[in-house]
Amino acid sequence: MFTGLLAGALIFTAQEIKAAIFGGTMWVVALHVFRIMAKADPKMRFVYLRQRRYKSYYAPRSTPFRTNGPAEERQYR
Repeated sequence: MFTGLLAGALIFTAQEIKAAIFGGTMWVVALHVFRIMAKADPKMRFVYLRQRRYKSYYAPRSTPFRTNGPAEERQYR
């Protein structure tokens, strides 16, 4: 559905026959590629959704209960 939305936006914003041909071609090719991907590994959707929940950065700490505050800085001086 998202590829159809992108193709439609391209077609209606450009309002040219070249854009309509390119948008339609882009949509058909994207649908074909996504169908091949879904047939190759039907559970890949769940892997992708799990990956979206991960943070982009994890701080280097030994436990999630550790704090990096002024009290720890005074301890090592």
